[in-house]
Amino acid sequence: MQMAPQMGYDRAITVFSPDGRLFQVEYAREAVKRGTTAVGVKAVDGVVLLVDKRITSKLLVAESIEKIFQLDDHMGAATSGLVADARALIDRARVEAQINKVSYDEPIGVEVLAKKICDFKQTYTQYGGVRPFGTALLIAGVEDSEARLFETDPSGALLEYNATGIGAGRAEVMEVFEEKYHKDIKLEEAINLGLEALHNTTEGRFDAATIEVGLVKLETKLFKKLTPEEVATYVQVVLDAKASEQESEDKAESEETPE
Repeated sequence: MQMAPQMGYDRAITVFSPDGRLFQVEYAREAVKRGTTAVGVKAVDGVVLLVDKRITSKLLVAESIEKIFQLDDHMGAATSGLVADARALIDRARVEAQINKVSYDEPIGVEVLAKKICDFKQTYTQYGGVRPFGTALLIAGVEDSEARLFETDPSGALLEYNATGIGAGRAEVMEVFEEKYHKDIKLEEAINLGLEALHNTTEGRFDAATIEVGLVKLETKLFKKLTPEEVATYVQVVLDAKASEQESEDKAESEETPE
């Protein structure tokens, strides 16, 4: 008998619980936490997005899974959470970018587009008969000779970061960034840092075939995705560094162990 009121708050997206919570929004955030890990790192000469696609079956064609998308010439997005929800938001973002180009004859600002997507997501937390989008986006691009990186939440909240992560491995990723990120970081170093952060979330299953990387250079202001061969080169650098680090640790332990 006591559960009925609680279930009412649980099922109705537009109804606050007595302690001020919207349960469906919180459940949408849980969907993001179960998604693949995506990271973004801002550098002095650009911004990079990286995703571990987490292939669960050898029968699956890795190239068929897309987690990094181009939104306009100068920006892209990485997603985590419900794939279909993410695709709908990506399509919406692309339409908004083209509307701005047709209306004002100039590329849309990264922050402007991020806010438009967050406004759209927020409406799905406010009206009956709908549910929140169970996905988060990292939107990265270049505007006014500056790299920008934004994270959008299922609630419609918007935050700008120098480096951040979403998805299942967010905690491990943020730990790496808190320790090693600095504002003078170059794009090449940012790619390696992002891959190192992803490596910490994979529990040893780190494969270039499942890593997707997209970036925008400040010089060109053009978004591009790295080829599998380019990704493999960067991944090998990280794997070699990790192997060297492990070798040094093993050597130090052996020296400390008494005979």
